[in-house]
Amino acid sequence: MPAVLPFCSVRDMTAHQFSTATERDALCGFLDKQRADLLRKVEGVSDTDARRTPTVSSLSLLGLLKHSALWERRWFQVIVAGRTLPGEWPEPEIEDWREEDFRVGEQDTVKQWAAFFEEQAAISREIIAGLALEAPCGRPDLMDRNLRWVLLHMIEETARHAGHADIIRETLDGSTGMY
Repeated sequence: MPAVLPFCSVRDMTAHQFSTATERDALCGFLDKQRADLLRKVEGVSDTDARRTPTVSSLSLLGLLKHSALWERRWFQVIVAGRTLPGEWPEPEIEDWREEDFRVGEQDTVKQWAAFFEEQAAISREIIAGLALEAPCGRPDLMDRNLRWVLLHMIEETARHAGHADIIRETLDGSTGMY
């Protein structure tokens, strides 16, 4: 299990404190950093505030966390590892399943979705550790993609959502920055 990473200050962007000795180390380190940034944005936020959509978009902190947790599971367990999970993508029967991932209700909590996200990330790390970066995805319809592509995509997506969360958090309580 990776150690808790000390991160750099906003003024010193060169001080990312994870190994870049190999391409795998760098990819995994950057993905873990983005995961941590997203989780940091929901720390200390009440469930009520985490459900709020304070900007012109329909995004909330909790919706972003839920979506990120679900797609962490989908990309690594379903797409990379080729596992079949009942009721999981791409089998949802609801028409607007993409938007559904972001919807949250009173039953959804920060604690619940943060724990699920961390659990899925731990499973993802196990999957990643057992595969070469060149390993093709396990889903037959996505075998033209490999683990390296998925890691890059997940860095991109998780960073995008951490950025969204940063704006929402600042709108909610003035908190800024990823570090």
